[in-house]
Amino acid sequence: MTISGPCNAPDVVDVVALGESMVTFLPSCPGRLADVPSFERAIGGAESNVACGLAAAGHAVRWVGRVGADGFGDHLVEAIGGYGVDVSAVGRDAARPTGVYFRTAGDRATDAHEVAYYRAGSAASAMSVDNVDLKAVRSGRVLHLTGITAALSDSCLGLMRELAAPRPDGPLVSFDINHRAGLWRDTDGPEVLLELARTCDLVFVGADEAEAAWGVTGGPEAIRALLPEPRALVVKEGGRGATVFGPATTPATFVPAPDVDVVAAVGAGDAFAAGFLSATLRALPFRDRLRHGHLWAAAALTVPGDLAAPPSRDHADRLVALDTAAWEKLRLGPGWTQAAERADEEVRTP
Repeated sequence: MTISGPCNAPDVVDVVALGESMVTFLPSCPGRLADVPSFERAIGGAESNVACGLAAAGHAVRWVGRVGADGFGDHLVEAIGGYGVDVSAVGRDAARPTGVYFRTAGDRATDAHEVAYYRAGSAASAMSVDNVDLKAVRSGRVLHLTGITAALSDSCLGLMRELAAPRPDGPLVSFDINHRAGLWRDTDGPEVLLELARTCDLVFVGADEAEAAWGVTGGPEAIRALLPEPRALVVKEGGRGATVFGPATTPATFVPAPDVDVVAAVGAGDAFAAGFLSATLRALPFRDRLRHGHLWAAAALTVPGDLAAPPSRDHADRLVALDTAAWEKLRLGPGWTQAAERADEEVRTP
């Protein structure tokens, strides 16, 4: 799968990510939300997570969304822009607030946590084809979307349908299913996600998501049978690994995930997508794209927050180039990306 797109546009970037970002409040200590005395402010949002990761790796990235004309909106725009992301197309809404959420220190991959969202009626939920700069959205080589945006409101769903619709001169459209059952206003969520996925070029979906949303239990091959349309389909199976399906004439590629000493699962899926997209922009083989996805996910899994600095390109490329036996022996723990950077610096500095 190669990338075509509006390469002659004057403001073209590598990736545009569109969606809601929120201010996140992380607890100062373990315990129930009722008992936590204070919180540390951070940022969260699937699409902006992908944008920040790609920008930190040196790609030209634009994030498009809407925030309130409030201090939290200021913080989001400044924080995301601080990663090197272009935020010039972010809209401000004087009538609606910026979304926020609080969570406990537990692992969101299990039920050992609490999350309290305050996003109903947010500025981002009012996004539509009429108030989003569609030219800016489509001026990347890749447009990255997620199913979360479609669940926010009817106007957001209309915007998603417009952006996911095939266009001969449009960017490659990347779509992460990101099924969040609690966000949907009715029972049509799974059908809507399937509709959108079938119109996109590159789709990411977890095997657990496919089972929850569509009742598919036959593994990656069964998911591909349900979704034959995307030019590339990535099926993630957690710690087991991931499979990518390309054109019908090529065999599926499976790459096991390395062993990781997990600190928190928050943001790992977004990091995987960013790593895969980074390698896609470099036209690397499918195996290497999956390996980069796993390494970026491992960076996120070994830190407590939503965002983690990706491994340096040189170090990631060396790990990606390992033979199969060496790759399958990899074990990554907290600090592995920083340790690699320090080792590289020692080699460069006599």
